[in-house]
Amino acid sequence: MIDLKLLQKDFDEVSRKLARKGVETTLIENLKTKSQALKLAKAAYETLQADQNAMSKEFGLYKREGRDVSELKAKVDANKVEITKALDAQRQTQEELEIIAMAVPNIPDDSVPDGIDENDNIEIKKVLTPRTFTFTPKEHWELAEKNGWIDFERGAKLSGSRFSVSYDMGAKLERALINFMLNFNSSRGFREISVPHMVNRTALEGTGQLPKFENDLYKIEGQEMFLIPTAEVPLTNLFQDEIIPYESLPIKMTGYTSCYRKEAGAAGRDTRGMIRQHQFHKVELVCITKSETSDTIFNEMVDCASDLLSALELPHRVVQLCTGDLGFGAAKTVDIEVWLPGQNTYREISSISNTRDFQARRAKIRYKDGKKNSFVNTLNGSALAVGRTLVAIMENNQHEDGSIDIPEVLKPYLGV
Repeated sequence: MIDLKLLQKDFDEVSRKLARKGVETTLIENLKTKSQALKLAKAAYETLQADQNAMSKEFGLYKREGRDVSELKAKVDANKVEITKALDAQRQTQEELEIIAMAVPNIPDDSVPDGIDENDNIEIKKVLTPRTFTFTPKEHWELAEKNGWIDFERGAKLSGSRFSVSYDMGAKLERALINFMLNFNSSRGFREISVPHMVNRTALEGTGQLPKFENDLYKIEGQEMFLIPTAEVPLTNLFQDEIIPYESLPIKMTGYTSCYRKEAGAAGRDTRGMIRQHQFHKVELVCITKSETSDTIFNEMVDCASDLLSALELPHRVVQLCTGDLGFGAAKTVDIEVWLPGQNTYREISSISNTRDFQARRAKIRYKDGKKNSFVNTLNGSALAVGRTLVAIMENNQHEDGSIDIPEVLKPYLGV
């Protein structure tokens, strides 16, 4: 959640920054109106409380002097009723403001370039040169079916579209990739953690998936429980409503989970193959830290995901997202896109985001900063999406006859 104190202090500047992210004017105006209403409600309460304190002193003086206090007592009692009403009005206005604020995205960093959509993103660098093929490279679903690695028809029979079943080397490669990624991330100082795949509503509100993206989530009927869309949710919320000792920061974590997404906003996109599925495996990086080390760790996370791809000998590029393509909770994001020769294009395989204190405010994650408590910064990113990595391995390492070479770094995990 954005800083409501900052909003009240400098509304015009906050509005200008939110407008860069494409936030609707009506939402900003509603935020302004309710913010001003809260300010007035607080002032009204404080005035009544000050009157009460003054009358209480006067009441004591009347008693000491033996004067008639009946009229003053009536005023005091009436003012107490007004104070109760004013406090209730302040609390209600605060709740209404927070409901509106929960729908407001994070403020983008000043360093994020302006833009409307992905076409305005800026390429930072390319890593490794794509291979030149002497034949027309096949797309991954052709290679998967030819080698008997992945069965999309049986996946659909079991669960519907956007599901698949992996066999033999396809299944083994997924498992090998998960272990390789976790070990690689651990070597970079990220603690491996295994977390639940179901979380409550509070956890998803904390990281910003709720209330805005409820239609993209799988909800457990009859319970306020949801299947996770990413390990970011449980890993970040491990510290929900806690005050972390200063010396414990940064907290760097990595974890593997299956991820579950309805992909409600992706109708008609990538309907074939493994690029966009309702259930997929992903290894995640999450860090909780102080604001002063936030940018350094952000760069470490980008390097970690990029170096993973380099170790797998997969060409990729690093891209700075513009304001129009930033996610709801992100202050800044760098995407890593892997080269897919079958599609003759780069496709996203990792997204590293710094949310600053946006998630921390929602999840109430703080750290002891001297005598005061301050909100942490939270960061998250894929390292990597397993299915898309398998797709990239198939397409980049294919031969004309459809056979596929296995990356050297994965062979020890496969016993070959």
